[in-house]
Amino acid sequence: MLAKILGISVACYTMQETIDFLLKRLLNQQKTFVVTANAEIIMLAQNNKEFNRIITKEAELVLPDGAGVVLAARYLGYHMPERVAGCDLVSEILKVAADQNLKVYFLGAAPKIAQKASELSIEKNPGLKIAGVRDGFFSDADVQDIIDAINASEADILLVALGVPKQEIFLNQYREQLKPNLLIGVGGTFDVMAGNVKRAPVFMQKNNLEWLYRFLMQPSRFLRILAIPKFIFKVFCSKLLDKQ
Repeated sequence: MLAKILGISVACYTMQETIDFLLKRLLNQQKTFVVTANAEIIMLAQNNKEFNRIITKEAELVLPDGAGVVLAARYLGYHMPERVAGCDLVSEILKVAADQNLKVYFLGAAPKIAQKASELSIEKNPGLKIAGVRDGFFSDADVQDIIDAINASEADILLVALGVPKQEIFLNQYREQLKPNLLIGVGGTFDVMAGNVKRAPVFMQKNNLEWLYRFLMQPSRFLRILAIPKFIFKVFCSKLLDKQ
């Protein structure tokens, strides 16, 4: 089932349902482009036509990566079982990759971050095959060489941490050239995996307060946090308009 939130169709999946869906497509060698959408991303899509088209027309799966998205879906009358956080999704995918002998390529983040994240991933998931690692500092002139390296690595899964919307634009632009069948933009996940950024305590995650923790740890995120009340207001108005 899909929840329509401000024009964006978001999957009403649990984490396990998400993993089952992705694994089935991987084993069938079906290319799948995944977007993990929080309130900020959905708001960005309201004002960025290219990004909106990518999310609504190109991505095979849009997931609710944010408490605001889950609550909005429920407010609009959809059964949204839970948040599927990007960091948690990557963690589960790496477990599956290790179990199914699938290769993973890490692309993005600052120098050495992706490398450290990949090394720690192997420690947590014995048998995990890292197809390759490349940081996110590259120019347009480097793109073809990067694509060639990814394809030569025979990676099944490509994790891209270039930030929103750059990572989604990159994946959509080159998806036909890229051989991995699972393509995911993962934002700041490599920084979390490498230990450079700490996630909120579990009790805050469970009570949908991870956004507050990030703001307290990084007050510079204030302007980004403002997307949440704007999102709530637009969702509220959209339901009122539907009733008229």
